[in-house]
Amino acid sequence: MPMQATFPKDASGYDIYPLHTLGDGRITNGYANLAKWIMKYRQVAIDGYAGVFWDTVEQELSETFREHGLTVNWVRTGERMKPLETIRGLVQPFLGMPGTVWGTKCSLSLKDLYEAEPVDAEPGADLTVVIGPGASLFDAVSPLIYIDLPKNELQLRMRAGSVFNLGETVSEADGEMYKRFYFVDWVLLNAHKKDIMNRIAVMADGQWGGNINWCLTADLYPAMRKMAKHVFRVRPWFEPGAWGGHWMKDRIGSLSQEEVNYAWSFELIVPENGILFASSGLVLEISFDFLMFCCRNQVMGKHAERFGDAFPIRFDFLDTWKGGNLSIQCHPSLSYIQQEFGETITQDETYYILDCEDNAGVYLGFQDDIDPGSFRRELEESRDKKIPVDIEKYVQLHPAHKHDLFLIPNGTVHSAAAGNLVLEISATPYIFTFKMYDWLRLGLNGEPRAINIDHAFNNLRFERKGEKVKTELIAAPVLLRQSPEEKLWHLPTHADHFYDVYRAEFDKEFTASTNNGPQVLMVVEGTAVSLKNADGAQTRYHYAETFVVPAAAETFTLVNEGKERVKVVIAFLKEVGRGG
Repeated sequence: MPMQATFPKDASGYDIYPLHTLGDGRITNGYANLAKWIMKYRQVAIDGYAGVFWDTVEQELSETFREHGLTVNWVRTGERMKPLETIRGLVQPFLGMPGTVWGTKCSLSLKDLYEAEPVDAEPGADLTVVIGPGASLFDAVSPLIYIDLPKNELQLRMRAGSVFNLGETVSEADGEMYKRFYFVDWVLLNAHKKDIMNRIAVMADGQWGGNINWCLTADLYPAMRKMAKHVFRVRPWFEPGAWGGHWMKDRIGSLSQEEVNYAWSFELIVPENGILFASSGLVLEISFDFLMFCCRNQVMGKHAERFGDAFPIRFDFLDTWKGGNLSIQCHPSLSYIQQEFGETITQDETYYILDCEDNAGVYLGFQDDIDPGSFRRELEESRDKKIPVDIEKYVQLHPAHKHDLFLIPNGTVHSAAAGNLVLEISATPYIFTFKMYDWLRLGLNGEPRAINIDHAFNNLRFERKGEKVKTELIAAPVLLRQSPEEKLWHLPTHADHFYDVYRAEFDKEFTASTNNGPQVLMVVEGTAVSLKNADGAQTRYHYAETFVVPAAAETFTLVNEGKERVKVVIAFLKEVGRGG
C-alpha cells in the first residue's frame, strides 16, 4: 500500500484504500522526524506488534541520533525474553497437534514471556530507548510510541521468512507460524495493546520498512471517536486460493493482475483488517481493534456487553467465478469451538449470491437417504487413496441465482460451487473450517490442503437433509413494506444465527434507525449510495463495498447516486433470545 494518498481510481468505483480524514498536518512522515520528537525526552519506550522490523527501526532512528551527537542506551525487549525452551513450554499447550490447523486461544499474558524488570535511564547516556514488543512492560512512565502492523503485511513477511514468532529466531512452516500467531502471539499482543492504549502518545505504521508514518494519539483518538458515531469502512485485502476465481480480478481494476486468481476478499473480517487515516496526502493504518478498545460502546450499543471488544459480524467475498468448487466442509458447534479451541462464538454462516454464472450452484445439506457410515468410508478412502467422490450422491446441489441467501448454521455440510461471487455474511470466527473433500486438488503451494474428517463428523448435523433443506436452509424473502419508490425485504436467517439480514431496494432515498446496534451494509445492485448521518455528514459507497454504521449514529439515510433502483443488504444483530 502506498504511504501517500495518491491511489489509482478504479472505473468500478470500488476503492481498495478507503480513507478517513484526520484533517491537515496530523500525520508526519519519516524516522528522522520521529527521532526529533523522541529527543525531547531522556527516556522513551517503543512498543509494537509482531512482525515489525525492529532492527530497521533502531538503525533508522540511530542515524538521526548520531547526527545530533547523542549517545543512546538501547534496551531491546527481545534480549529480555525467557529462554527459548521455557517459552516453547509455556505456549505448547495452546498449539494443538503438530501439522494441524488449530490450537486453543492462549490464556497467558505477554509478561509471562519476559524476565520483566524496570529499566531506568542510563546515567552515561543522553537517551535511553526501550524497544520491541512489550517495551511498556519495562517502562511504565516514559512517553510511549506504538508501532502497529497490518495483518496482511505480517503474513507476507511470515511467508518470506523475514519475521518470527515471539521468542523464536528461526522460521517454521507457514502453517505452524500462522497457528502460533493466531492462537498465542496475536492474543497476547492484542490484550497488551488494550492495556496500554491510554498510555500511547505516538501511533506509527510499521509496514514500510525503511520509512514510517506516524501521528499523535491526541489527534488520532478524537477522530476514532467521531468515526464511532458516523460510519466507517475498513481496508479490504485480497488473497488467491486453490479454488479462486476471476470476478474480482476482472471487475476491480486496481487489484494486481499478476495473481493467478482471487479466492477471498477480507471485506470485514476485523481480526485481519485495518483502518486507514489520511492527512495532507499521508496515510496511516491502524488495526481495527483499536477502534473497539476506544469506542466499543458507541460501535456496539446495546450489544457491547454481550460481545465485548469483538465485532461479531463479518463480510467477505468467496470468488469461484470461472474458478473451482470450495471444499465440502462444515463448521463447529458452539460448545465444540468453546471446548476445543477457546473461542466464544462459532462460525454460523450465510451465502448471499452477489453475482453468478448461469450454471452456478451451492452444495447444501444432505440427500434424504444419506448413510453417514458410507459417506465417511468413501471420504476416508478418497483421502487415503486419492479416489474421486460422487459428492451429489450424498450432498444436495442447489441452483444459485443473484440475491439468493443460503443459510449455513454450524454443523451443516456445504460448499460454494464454481461460478459464484458469494458475499459470505457470517459470525466473525473464520479459520474453523472442517474440510471433508477437496476434489483431489493441490493448494497453490503444490501441497494437498488438510482434510479434517474426524472434526467434521463430530459436528455434522445429518438431520439437515431432504426437502427440509429447501424449506429451512434457503431464505424465503418476506416483504416488510413497500411503496412506489422502495421495498424493504426480510431475508430470515436460521434460529442459530445471532444476526439477521434485510435488503432495501429504492429509487431515491431510504432512511433507517440503528436501533442501538451496529448495521453492516453493502450495495449489492446499482452504482453507489451516499450515506447521510443525522448531523448532515455524507459519505459515498459504491457497488460491492462494505461499510458499517455504528450504533451511536442512531439514524441514517441512504441516497441513491445512480439512475436505476439500488439494492442494499443490511446485516444486524438480533435481540437476545430472538430466532430467525
